[in-house]
Amino acid sequence: MYTIVLATQKGGSGKSTLAIGLAVAAQQAGHKVRVIETDRQGTLTKWQARRNAGEPIVEAVYDAKMIEPRLEALARDGVTVCVIDTGAGITASTTAAIRYCDLCLIPARPSVADIEATAPTLSVVRAWRKPFAFVLNQAPIRGGHRISDATSALDADAPRDIAEVLAQPFIMMRNDHQDALAAGLGVSEFDTDGKSAQEIKSLWRWTAGKLAGDHVMHEAGELKDASEHSDLEFPIMLTPPAEEPKLPVARVYPTWADNGIDWKAGL
Repeated sequence: MYTIVLATQKGGSGKSTLAIGLAVAAQQAGHKVRVIETDRQGTLTKWQARRNAGEPIVEAVYDAKMIEPRLEALARDGVTVCVIDTGAGITASTTAAIRYCDLCLIPARPSVADIEATAPTLSVVRAWRKPFAFVLNQAPIRGGHRISDATSALDADAPRDIAEVLAQPFIMMRNDHQDALAAGLGVSEFDTDGKSAQEIKSLWRWTAGKLAGDHVMHEAGELKDASEHSDLEFPIMLTPPAEEPKLPVARVYPTWADNGIDWKAGL
C-alpha cells in the first residue's frame, strides 16, 4: 500500500481539495483507496456526507498514536492507496502521518510568502528522510511571473534540481474544485472532460510515477531518527542516533542549524 500525505504549515493552501482530487483520481485508475483525515475541521468528513457514492471512504483519525496501526489494518484489508489530509501547522498527528508515509506532497499557492511558510513542514519531512514534492496549487491562469517567482523561491528552499521536487502539472485556480467539493464529488467526476479534471488526473499520474520510482525521491543528507520526539507538538530539531549508520550521500545540503537559524526564526 502506498501512503500519500498532504501537509503544510499554512492554512488555505488547498490540501483538502487536492486530497479529494487525488483520492478520486487514484480510484478511477483502479486502486482501492481510503482517505484519512487528521484535521478536526472535518472538510473531508463533510464532503463524504454529501457524497452518494460510498467510495472512497473517509476516516477521521485524530490521535497520532492510532495512525500507524490504522495504516497497517488498511494494508491488510487490501487497500492499495491511502491519502492522508492533515491540518494546518505541525502537530503530533501531522508528524506521525509524515513518519509513516511513502510520499509527502506539500501544497503551496504560488507566492513567495506561501513558499516560505512551508519551511517547518519541510524540516519534519527531512528529519524523517521522506520523499517529498511541492505542488503549486491555486495558481492564477494568467500569472506567469507569480509562478516564476514561486519556483525561484522553491529552488532556494530546496536547493537541488527543482524538477525533482516540483510536482507536475501546476493546479490552476478554477471554480470546478469548489463546485465539486460542494457536490460531494472529485473534480474529475464533476466535469470529466474539464481542464481541472485533466490537471488532477495528470497530477495523479505524476504522483504514481514518483511512488514507483520514476523520479528521484529522497533528500540527500544524514539518516535521522525522530522516534523519541514522535509525540511532541513541534518535533523539528532532531538528532541522529549514535547506533544508526549514516547513509552514503552524494551531496549534502546545509540545514537551518548549519546556518545558525532555529525553527522559530523560520516560521
